Parts: sequence; C-alpha cells; structure tokens
Amino acid sequence: MDLARTEVTKSRSRAGFGRGSAARLGLMALPVAFFAVFFAYPVSAIVARGLHIGGVWRFGRVAEVLGQSDIRHVLWFTTWQALASTALTLLIALPGAYVFARFDFPGKQVLRAVVTVPFVLPTVVVGTAFLALIGRGGLFDELWGVRLDTTVWAILLAHVFFNYAVVVRTVGGLWSQLDPRQEEAARMLGASRWTAWRTVTLPALGPAVAAAALMVFLFTFTSFGVVQILGGPAYSTLEVEIYRQTAQLLDLPTAAVLTVVQFAAVGLILAVHAWTVRRRESALKLVDASAVARRPRGAGQWSLLGLVMATVVLLILLPLGVLIQRSFDGPDGFGLAYFRELTSAEGGAFLVPPIEAVWNSLHYAIVATAIAVVIGGLAAAALTRRAGRLVRGFDALLMLPLGVSAVTVGFGFLITLDEPPLDLRASWILVPLAQALVGVPFVVRTMLPVLRAVDGRLREAAAVLGASPLRAWREVDLPMVRRALLIAAGFAFAVSLGEFGATVFIARPDNPTLPVAVARLLGRAGDLNYGQAMALSTILMVVCAVSLLLLERICTERTTGEF
Repeated sequence: MDLARTEVTKSRSRAGFGRGSAARLGLMALPVAFFAVFFAYPVSAIVARGLHIGGVWRFGRVAEVLGQSDIRHVLWFTTWQALASTALTLLIALPGAYVFARFDFPGKQVLRAVVTVPFVLPTVVVGTAFLALIGRGGLFDELWGVRLDTTVWAILLAHVFFNYAVVVRTVGGLWSQLDPRQEEAARMLGASRWTAWRTVTLPALGPAVAAAALMVFLFTFTSFGVVQILGGPAYSTLEVEIYRQTAQLLDLPTAAVLTVVQFAAVGLILAVHAWTVRRRESALKLVDASAVARRPRGAGQWSLLGLVMATVVLLILLPLGVLIQRSFDGPDGFGLAYFRELTSAEGGAFLVPPIEAVWNSLHYAIVATAIAVVIGGLAAAALTRRAGRLVRGFDALLMLPLGVSAVTVGFGFLITLDEPPLDLRASWILVPLAQALVGVPFVVRTMLPVLRAVDGRLREAAAVLGASPLRAWREVDLPMVRRALLIAAGFAFAVSLGEFGATVFIARPDNPTLPVAVARLLGRAGDLNYGQAMALSTILMVVCAVSLLLLERICTERTTGEF
C-alpha cells in the first residue's frame, strides 16, 4: 500500500513538473510575441531599410561609415564619456552605498528616496536641471560668469547625478546583507581595518560593484537626453548621432550602421552583466539587513555621514532646487507667471496649451504601466525556475530595450506599424507601447529575485495536490510578491512618464508628452519658452518624486531587486 501511494505521488509530481514546463512556455508566449512585434520587427526594419538597398545587402556600408572621421569621433566620445562617467559615479557613490548599508540614522528612508529621485527622472529634466545650474543664465553664470553647458564636465556631472542611485541601491543592497562578523573576525586575527576590508568585504562586493558599473556604463553609453541638451553640436553620443542622422539628415544607411554597432556593444555589456548577477546570486551567504545597520559611532563615521549628506545636497538637491527656482523666477519677479503661460497655446510651440502635456503623459504612463506589468509579470514568472540557455536568452532579450537605441525603436514604429492589421501610426496606443518596452525590464528585474526566493517546494506541493499552474501561482506566489508587484508598477510608471527617445518621434503635435514638450520649448528662443520649460520640468519632477515616495512607503520592508 505504501509503495503504491509512493508511486502515485511520484507520478503526480512528474505530471506537475510537466505541467510546469508547459506553463513556462505558455507564460513566455505573450512576452515573446510582444517583443517580436514591437521591438524586433521595428528595429530590424530600420536596419534592413538602411543596409538593404536596391535588393542588395550592402554590408560594405559598415566599413564606409566607420571610416568617417566624424563617426570615429562620435564612437570615441561615446566610449570615453561612458568610462569616465562610470568611474566618477563609483568614486562618488560608493561612500553613500556604505552609509545606507551600515548606518541607521533619522531620516534615512526619506534620504534614500531623495537619492533615488534622479534615476527615475526623465533625462530631459536632468539636462534641464544642469542647464539651469551651469548653463546660460544659470546660477554659475550669474555668480561667477562660468558656463559649462557645452563642456564634458557638465555631461559627466549630470550622468553622476542620474546614476548615483544605481550604485547606492545595487551595491548598498548587498552590502547591507553581508555579515559584518566576518570582517570583525579578520581584525581580531590581527588584520588592519583596511586589510580586513580589502580581503574580506571587497571580494564579496565585487560582483555587485561590477554589476552596478556595467549598468551605469550601459545607461551613459546610450545617453540621449542629457547629451542632446548639454552637449551642443560639438559632443554627440551614438544615440544622439543616430537621432541626427535619422531625423535631421535622413541618412538611414548611416543610422542603421550605428544602430548595429550600438546593438553589438549593448549585447556584450548585458552578457557580462548577466554573468556578474549569477555570481552575486550564488556565491554569498547573506543576513538580515536590519540586524547590520547601526548608529554612527566615533568622529570618523559621523564625518563620513556628513560627507555623504553634503554630496547629496550639492549633487542632487542643488540642481533640483535651481530648477524649481528658475520655474518661479518670472519676468516680473517670483511668481506663477510661467506656470500660467502653460495654459495658453498662443506661443506657437504647440497646437494645444502645454499644460495638456501633463494629462497626456499621465494617461500614457498609466496605460504603459498596465502593459509593462502584464508582460513583465508573465516574463518574471516564466524565468522563476532557471532552465538552460533558452531561458537565459529570454532573460537577455527582456533587457535589450534599455540599451538599444530608443530613437531607432521610435522611428521603426513609424515605418512598420502603418499597414493592416497593425496600422497604429495614427493611434494614441503607439506611445504607451513604446513606453512599456522600457518599463518591462524594470518590472522583471524587480519581481524576479522575489519570485525566485519563494520556496519551490510550495509550488510542487500545490501541483501534487492537483492545483493548476495558474491556481498555484495565485495561491502561493501572488501573496508573497504583492509588494514587489506594486514597486515594479511604480518604477514602470516613473520610467514611462519620462521616456523621450522613442516618444519624440511618435507623439502627435496635438498630444505631446511632458519630456517632448520640455525639449521643444528648450529648442525655441526666448525667455518665455525657457521659463515654461523649467515650469514643465518642475511639474514632471514633482510627479516622479511623489511616485517614488509612495514606493518607499509601500516598501516598508526591504525588498531585494536590481533597481
């Protein structure tokens, strides 16, 4: 009887495993179809239109383009500024990662939210904030007559501002869970503080530091809005040059070659990043983060906390504060003059009052968030059980929209989604679809670690008891990942709200988004247009900041995730 019962249990387990494999493929079907239609198809169409000329593939065009001196300068500057931005970000942000990981002090959660605000801000707002600080008529210009808006330093500092939270969250999240007793044991055996940190803590942090560095390099390598606003004509990244070749020069072959080059570079970066993430997941024994953080002790620790606080004030709060100040500094003194002008379309920059961009952006972002949560949630559920190269390849596919030219995706939407059954060029849904492509990776990277932390034996028990994969997920996984799901939705909303590279092509003139409206106003002469751009940027910043503060309120308990 016992033997028969055991065989029945094994057969049910095998059946459950089979259903689980089939369910994984079923969960992957919709995300794969979504990325195939709205990512792979537009990008490949742009590349084909640029390189497939007269019925012949002209791969020799690649050598011709890369042989041009101005293109080589763009490639050199793109790589150089990304390396410099990454190094500078690590140098400035690692002390902050240590403070947030090891210290417990009043206002820590609020300060963590403040530090993270720049990361979810649109790049257009970041560029605008630094333009208000160190550009024409900016604070530095007024006080010392110094303008840095066309120099490399402005771009580097803006990139540090934008990516500070990546290092603090990625490295600090792991650092807060490392057992400090290992380093203390090394010191008890005679090692100095530096030697103990170098031989014990640093090797454990290595994968997290590498992952953060790679993500910062990826974001700065593909930088568009910051360089577009601050760089001027002398400085262009690959993304900016793709936009120039596509929108201004209409040179699709050159844009296609640059897209392929960027795609290859991003693929390599993501492959290395995936390797570092696997090392970080499997190599360490972690402890509860709440048991590690302590109040600062001694002059040295208090000085370090003061240094980090000063960095946050100068690097993050000062640019945002100047942006707000400029938005209220109207022609007749401080007031709401520029905000009131947003309700009028008389300036000629828009077919509708600029304030409508706020409601357009909120509407688009809500729809994009819903799409991203559905697609990203299904993808994360499919990736929960590690299974071979197919699943790892699917994981890498989900990250590609973060690095592939958003300009290429947006222009690809225009030339591919214009015929039945996907004639969407005149439809408003085109903008949320493009925004959702950027939001899906954030949903996956936020939910996946939490899903993988769920004990797989609970799912197996549910399968043995006859539960379908859908019911097992609803009864076992969903209650445990509800908070992560809300956080993922918040991140998707924030990044959708600020998407610019693709939206600049597909947003209709009578339905502009906030980032597109800001960029259009900055591109027009006159103090009124500049002041309205500052006012719109302030509104966008406030919406993103409120979203992030709500996330921090939801995440009262530490949630592990890459972002």
